[in-house]
Amino acid sequence: MAWRYRWLLLTVLALLQGCSSLSYYSQSIGGHLQLMGQRRPINQLLQDPDTPPPIKRKLQRVVAMRTFATEGLGLPDNNSYRSYAALGRKAVVWSVVAAPAFSIQPKQWCYLFIGCASYRGYFSQDDAESYAATLQQQGWDVAVLPVPAYSTLGWFDDPLPSTVIDWPEAQVAGLIFHELAHQQLYVKNDSAFNEAFASLVEQEGVRRWLNGRDDAALSRWQLSRQREGQFIDLLLAVRDELDQLYRQPLDEHSMGQRKARLFEQLRERYQQLKQQWGGYAGFDGWFSHDLNNAYLASIATYETWVPAFQQLLKQTGGDLVGFYAASRALGELPSPQREQRLQALLQAADP
Repeated sequence: MAWRYRWLLLTVLALLQGCSSLSYYSQSIGGHLQLMGQRRPINQLLQDPDTPPPIKRKLQRVVAMRTFATEGLGLPDNNSYRSYAALGRKAVVWSVVAAPAFSIQPKQWCYLFIGCASYRGYFSQDDAESYAATLQQQGWDVAVLPVPAYSTLGWFDDPLPSTVIDWPEAQVAGLIFHELAHQQLYVKNDSAFNEAFASLVEQEGVRRWLNGRDDAALSRWQLSRQREGQFIDLLLAVRDELDQLYRQPLDEHSMGQRKARLFEQLRERYQQLKQQWGGYAGFDGWFSHDLNNAYLASIATYETWVPAFQQLLKQTGGDLVGFYAASRALGELPSPQREQRLQALLQAADP
């Protein structure tokens, strides 16, 4: 695969001679190649006597999950997630998300090969924080989010990183299914479509993986999904309230005061949710920093269209192959028609 890395590197550098984006692409390529260089085949690690037994047990489950992804879910049969990379850090990359001070629409960045997306990734947390600070000085609301794994959309054989190896089994399986879903279908310039499609495949995949295999884990995951759904509903509700606020003809000072109050109410409403959950604090980390539009924009990117894809899966009778074909046809529509179709699916999904 070395020729492939060199081809990508030379192509990018040739296209970016004298371009201000050169340093960004350089860190992206350098960080990715370093990640690729840290991979070891999982089968090799399972045979290595120096691999710690707890890691071996977890990797054996990963092998089974990866087989199920192809044989049970119809996801790509390639070498992605058949290797493991020990990184020694808490995230693979750090993603910068930005939104205007009085808008919940995220800033877009455009890239070679993949088109435009509502985030910008850095392999160095310091670089991500530095870039975020620059945007903040320009008046943007900014979020820096640790990303435990990412997909190269089939360009490379993506490894499972050590950042997720200690996660609960359902979460590891979900990550593998989610990232392989991006390889199954990716629509340029539509982050919300791509992430919702992959999130639906992740949810359906985990349900099928655990069903009949580990009923206790399935129950825990279903409870986790219920709480996560309630939390996301809360975030999206506040996002809609902010959207309505930003449409009002208010001066900047009044707008800022009302914005701050809505974020205070978000914290208060979360405390009420925690009481309903008996004190469960799984989302406390979300409130460990100052809240702003960028954090809500990042949530909306992943969640807005998930019910629409759930409805599309229902319309295909739960057949994933048919669902992939229908999703691909949807992704091939021009953007306005695609959104109209998603809106129709969303309305059909409402109880």
